Amino acid sequence: MTVPLIAGRHALIVKKTVWLDEAATRSFAQRLARRPALRGALIELHGDLGSGKTTFVRHLLASLGVPGRVKSPTYAVVESYAVGASGLDSGHNSELAVWHFDFYRFTDAREWEDAGFRDIFASPGLKLVEWPDMAGGHLPRPDLAIAIDMLPDESRSITLTAYSPTGAELLA
Repeated sequence: MTVPLIAGRHALIVKKTVWLDEAATRSFAQRLARRPALRGALIELHGDLGSGKTTFVRHLLASLGVPGRVKSPTYAVVESYAVGASGLDSGHNSELAVWHFDFYRFTDAREWEDAGFRDIFASPGLKLVEWPDMAGGHLPRPDLAIAIDMLPDESRSITLTAYSPTGAELLA
């Protein structure tokens, strides 16, 4: 997988790493959850089926304090969560709105517009997007893109690409 190019713009920061196992995925998610910039970020997740996109989201949401099982939005397209202030290390006292999208089943990029997602993407909160390419050019530019490539030994090669100051802050 290559680093996704967003609207022809150059990335601010590109970092590469390897997640040897699920514990490494969890550890990265926990570190990311502590970043105040996460409150308003748009994060795209790129990778083949079974690469670990939803697993990463589950660890991130658990790190933010979302209780219970986080289900994949593959069929529902979007799942929303409200994270209480106690789950955040950001100094903010308000809840954090989180939306987890999965556009895998989109057959026409116009479905994004028809579903009314423009309002959600314009609102405050964290947006996590699996299969963003299926939404065509409708998505705003992400702050951070995470590309996950499966390796033969079951580890994951990770490319983290920041496209905004928020994304750069998440990778700092």
